[in-house]
Amino acid sequence: MPADIEFSFHQLSSSARRHIRVFQIQQFLDRFAMGLTVAVVALALIDRGMDLFQISLLFGVYSVTTMAMELPFGGLADKIGRKPVFMSAVVASMISLGLFLSSSGFYVLALSFAFIGFGRALRSGTLDAWFVENFRTMAPGVDIQPALAKAQWANALGLAFGAICGGLLPDAFGDGAVQRGFSAYDVSYVASLIMMIVLFIYTLFAITEEPRPLNPKALAQGFRDVPEVIKQAGLLALRHPTLSILLLALALFLMATNPVEIFWPTHLKGMLDEDYASTAIGVLTATYFFSTAFGAALSPHINQIFKRRHAVTLSVVFACLAVLQVAMAYQSQVIGFVAMFISFSIVLGAAETPASSILHACVENHQRSTLLSLRSLVQQLGAATSLLMVGGIAEAYSLPLAWAGSAGFLMIAVLLMGILAKRLER
Repeated sequence: MPADIEFSFHQLSSSARRHIRVFQIQQFLDRFAMGLTVAVVALALIDRGMDLFQISLLFGVYSVTTMAMELPFGGLADKIGRKPVFMSAVVASMISLGLFLSSSGFYVLALSFAFIGFGRALRSGTLDAWFVENFRTMAPGVDIQPALAKAQWANALGLAFGAICGGLLPDAFGDGAVQRGFSAYDVSYVASLIMMIVLFIYTLFAITEEPRPLNPKALAQGFRDVPEVIKQAGLLALRHPTLSILLLALALFLMATNPVEIFWPTHLKGMLDEDYASTAIGVLTATYFFSTAFGAALSPHINQIFKRRHAVTLSVVFACLAVLQVAMAYQSQVIGFVAMFISFSIVLGAAETPASSILHACVENHQRSTLLSLRSLVQQLGAATSLLMVGGIAEAYSLPLAWAGSAGFLMIAVLLMGILAKRLER
């Protein structure tokens, strides 16, 4: 296979440069709209009277909905078009935000979280595929990875700035919202809803795609194929012990770390002054996104220290995460917690590349999509399971105890990676 032509933005055709800019803006708007609620979602739920176990249940609804819908919707965009499927995802997100703003009852909120999962399943791989296919047409033979990196950077900026604004808005305008009978955090959700409308209009007019004939059988076929996809993926993992060990370790990894990612704002808020708590949490949420990106960039250098033995690298990363998670759980001062949280986020970002390297080395191209679907399914299942367990422990005892206990899943993952490292060396 001939090597791709080196990427140079200024040497691309005007249509290719415009294509990158259009997608960057689209990705920024999408993630900015999402980021507005990321920093305050747990706080907004507590403000609506939810306890930690109920919050765990709501995020469990999101995970289960995503698991149930992601596989059947996986091929839908290929059949009816990427743009209509993405716009359907935006509509699902707007319905979710509308439901959230309209009620403080658990069952309506559960429906709202189900629509978030529905929207995520619809979003999966839609406009990314549209971008890649059109770029290759406009710039044949050019290395696409730098173009994807430009889009990813816009994605990260959208999340970061969205998180900052989402944390700032309740502190700036929350008092006015409370005086009118709303929650202070509803301001961030209203802003997110407005940005979703802007995103819908931008996508409608800026993203161009040849219309495809609507095939009503496509979705039904997607649901019918789910059992077969799961069966094939399961058999693939069972026949390949390396995959089985890795997937189990990744499930344990999510079981340990997902409750930290969900509940840390509720833990930190008690250490902060009420006047600036939401703003500080928004800034730290943005810092989390940049820290994980930094950790991902460091990952190849960390891997080099261990002579590119990916399983050994993962074992060390998981052990460090376990130590940091326990240390973070028992921080009672803001400075100590923030230092541990940023360190945790950087190490968290360093885990992705070694895991993906092992996974992709185990399969051939015709099995890759199936395996990625199985990985998503296993990790979502692990996240949902641990949220229920950790949420119950946190409500009955304390959140620090629940975090420290869930770090035990990481230690089991460390042992599994040790076994896998010996297996790969043999």
